[in-house]
Amino acid sequence: MMNYDERVDSCEYQRRRRDLARKIKEDSLIVLFSGVEKKKSADENYPFEVNKNFYYLTGIDQSDSVIIISVNGGIYREYLFVAPYDEKKEKWTGKLLTFAQASEISACQNVLPTGAFGAMLERALGGNSEELEEPKHLYFDFEKENKIAEETSVSDFRGKIAGMFPAIPQFDVYPYVTTMRLVKSSQEMKLFKRAVSATKAAIEKTVAAIRPGVREYELADAFLHEVNDQTGYQGLSFATIMASGKNAAILHYPTPKDTCLDGDLILMDLGGRFGYYNADVSRTFPVNGKFDDLQLKLYEMVLNANKLVISLARPGVTIRELQNATKAHLAKGMVDLGLMDSEDDLIKYYFHGVSHLIGLDTHDPYESIEGSVDYHDIPLQPGMIISDEPGIYIAERGIGIRIEDDLYITESGCVNLTSEILKEPKDIEAFFSKLQGTR
Repeated sequence: MMNYDERVDSCEYQRRRRDLARKIKEDSLIVLFSGVEKKKSADENYPFEVNKNFYYLTGIDQSDSVIIISVNGGIYREYLFVAPYDEKKEKWTGKLLTFAQASEISACQNVLPTGAFGAMLERALGGNSEELEEPKHLYFDFEKENKIAEETSVSDFRGKIAGMFPAIPQFDVYPYVTTMRLVKSSQEMKLFKRAVSATKAAIEKTVAAIRPGVREYELADAFLHEVNDQTGYQGLSFATIMASGKNAAILHYPTPKDTCLDGDLILMDLGGRFGYYNADVSRTFPVNGKFDDLQLKLYEMVLNANKLVISLARPGVTIRELQNATKAHLAKGMVDLGLMDSEDDLIKYYFHGVSHLIGLDTHDPYESIEGSVDYHDIPLQPGMIISDEPGIYIAERGIGIRIEDDLYITESGCVNLTSEILKEPKDIEAFFSKLQGTR
């Protein structure tokens, strides 16, 4: 459970809910669920991870919670439902939010036990509610993986409601919320910058441990330990990728068990999070502290692609345009180095996108309200955060290089939020040289 200083102010959650209510159809009711723990095996569950659309609107990161938002006849109402005090459960899994705490975090004045949710919803949909007007439209988050009980998904629940109240059409609130999430507030940026700061410190601690003979997982563990020290045990944005030598040609290398060898490069793709805001950074370093000739040429080619994206990212530009510029740059570079005969061969060595949205999810989701525009094609807006991650992967030479920064779109261009994290080749070699002098 997060501390209050790890969220935005409660009034911002309230403002988001009211903004959402203004975007949907009049005489509507929105239902959003926090989710529940998912079973892992036998009597063990995966760690709970709150549905981020629910969290974005409430600040509540507790399972088995629900919010109803009603806008009907110009009147706005909202009810938050959270699990009540359970003495037995508290002894096993710790304290739950009190109703007063849930109200303070979310700025929702009407907080009730989760058990009251079903009856209130049915009364409202049946036109028998004293709390809520009967809606003409009903909104859920249609995301398929949303679970509201061990054996029940939101899709299952929607089907039940449709059977009981077939005259009330259902709509997807997901595109409305993900569109709102595109542009970050100043309070969100404070949390994101804390995640970046923790990531920077943890990368420096990790780089200091790089040497021939170290295991990949030892470096991944060093990063995790320092991130938790920096954030108060908030953990990783995603499972750390720590890939040396040939392993770095595997985009999402999953098993960091190999030994880092003299002469190899090590690619790390990692990030710490703070208040659920996720940094996402990639860096590539020589295991022995010095690039060889080919490694340096390839590294500088990728670095220049990274800088090209920084120079191009601005309002109005699309991620697809950034990708096309990156591909053209890398293709020419590979041909110039004699590593490809034709620029058409680039797909063998660069096979992912250069950018994605970042926020409460490392790959922040987006679905257009019209349902026809992919996130690659939406014009960038001030306040967005995107990744900048060109790479090149030459498996037959045991080389994988990726350099990733997090860019904040401004009115006139972008700011590289991760610019202070080591990436210039001369600075990298100087850093290792200084380390070797102390070993």
